This record gives sequence, C-alpha cells and structure tokens, in this order.
Amino acid sequence: MDAEALVEVVLPGKVEPEGLRIRRGAVPSAGPGQVVIRMEATGVSFAEQQMRRGRYYDQPAFPFVPGYDLVGTVATTGEGVEPDLAGTRVAALVKVGGWASHVVVDAADVVPVPDGIAAAEAETLVVNGITAWQMLHRKARVRAGHTVVVHGANGGVGSVLVQLAQAAGARVIGTASARHHDALRERGVAPVDYRADDVAARIRELAPHGVDAVFDHVGGSGIVDSWRLLAPGGTLVSYGSASTRDDEGSKQMPVLKLLGRVWLWNALPNRRRAYFFNVWAGRALAKNRFRSRLRADLTQVFAALQRGEVSAQIAAQLPLTRIADALRLAESGTVAGKVVLNP
Repeated sequence: MDAEALVEVVLPGKVEPEGLRIRRGAVPSAGPGQVVIRMEATGVSFAEQQMRRGRYYDQPAFPFVPGYDLVGTVATTGEGVEPDLAGTRVAALVKVGGWASHVVVDAADVVPVPDGIAAAEAETLVVNGITAWQMLHRKARVRAGHTVVVHGANGGVGSVLVQLAQAAGARVIGTASARHHDALRERGVAPVDYRADDVAARIRELAPHGVDAVFDHVGGSGIVDSWRLLAPGGTLVSYGSASTRDDEGSKQMPVLKLLGRVWLWNALPNRRRAYFFNVWAGRALAKNRFRSRLRADLTQVFAALQRGEVSAQIAAQLPLTRIADALRLAESGTVAGKVVLNP
C-alpha cells in the first residue's frame, strides 16, 4: 500500500455490506494535540452492524467512516505532542473513523500497546476488552467464589468476559448455540443452549441459589429473566439490545425501555443492582477522568493477555478493501472471536 495514500471505507446510508464504498485521498495531518495513526488492525464490532442498519443508539449522520477502534503505529505528531510518540504502537477507541489506513486521534486518547503483542491480537481486546473489564470489575465487582452468567459466551465481548471472570476466580455459566458448547466446556464454562425452550430454568438447575452477576447483551423481554436469576446482592449488567438489531421503528426505544427497567429495579428495595453499561458514559462530563480510567483498564487487559489469562480470539483477518466479506462474516453468527481488518 502506498504510504502516502489514504484508503478508507465509507458507509453511505442504510445499505447491504456490498454497498459500502472505498474512498482514496490524501493522508490527513495532525493538528495541535493530535497524532496520525497508521492503522495496522481495526475490526468489525456489533456497533457497526447496528450502524449499517441505521439502528445504533447514537447513530452518526450518513455518510461516515465506521470503525469503533484500531491499533497502529503513530506516524506523525502535532504541535504540543511528545515527538517521541512517533513510531510507537498504540490502541485507540474512536467510535467512528477506524476503518481507514490513517486515522487522526487526540494524543490523550491513545493507549500504548506493550511490546510482544501483535496488532491483530491487541485489536481484538480494545472495545471488547475495555467493555468486559469495566463491566466485570467496575460494575459487578466480581470476585473469587462468585458464580456469573455470560450471555453470548462465544462472542466478542462474551469470550473476554468469560476469561477475565475465570481469572478473577469466578465460576462461569455461558449461553451460546450448541455448536460452541465443546469449546466452552474445554474452557471450564458450563454451557447452556440459548435456543433452548427455557434458558432461565436450565441456569437455575446449575445455580439453584441464584447467581452473583449476569452480563446481558441481548436486551428485549429476556432481560427480565436475567434479573430474576440474581441472588441477593447480585448485579445485572445490561450492555445492549442485540435482540432488536433487525427491528424497524425507533432505535432509541429498546434502550430507553432497558433504562426504564433498570431505574425501576434499582428503586425497589430488593438488595440487587442493575446497570446499563455504555463504554462512553462520563466522557462528556469528565473527559480526563474518562481517559485515565480507559488507559488504566486497557493496560490491565493487555497485561492479562501477556500473562495468558486472556487469549486474543481472531475469527478471520481480511484486508480493508474486502469490507463486504468481513461484515457478512461477522454478521453470520458462525464465527468465534473478532473479524479483524488490515490495511
């Protein structure tokens, strides 16, 4: 790839994966306080699957360049940025803009990637790792001896949650389709088929006294079952509404319904807690606190990877120009781990 050419993927509107466009142009320059990252790995998250349908809660206006996170090397630094940062490998959480060969990011938002971690490995753990770590340790405060339920235990966030929970000493019950059960058993997870008639009853057989935490990305009416599984002192962390991905109508309503339920449950004197987790919460009000927390937590995730407590699950690696194939694969539900894009 010509180092002096920008290559990026544009989402022009609500289109099928084949409708995404490749755009070429001049490499951007870094403004004051910014760096230009030469992308080495980005990926397909659930957020982009929602954005393609115009269903993301905080939907950007079309057309835009998707890409929730990326890993790459700092190519150039802007005014007021340590020049030594050039040439270092970093990760960044950006929400949009990551599906490009060169990305401009505020220097304060980059997190160093330790030596010995490949770009694609690190990429699988940026948004997924931050989300899993913060839900597990900052919200549910999972400890040794706890029993937790991870819905979608083979998914991007789910697979990281499983491993981090086990590293903390928790017992894990994981829901997934039957074809993933052998892999989950090998990891020490008690699998439950999410397509079964009564998932909650099956989980209750495994944990008759209730569980200490449930991590639920599905939302919809099933969130009530997740709440009822909690033991006294337990925590429900809801972090999405995957069940409504293909729905029509208001994209805010599924989330607002979830928020309403969470508020109501927390208002009742029942010794249990519910949270709706949003990785961006607090950024608008306390940007520096948000950044320092993100840096601390992602550094912890990378350290867990280096210790072997977490493995990087790469489902496939495809070049950025094959974005349609990458998106189809990620949306197929047939792969474990993350679909990674390379320049």
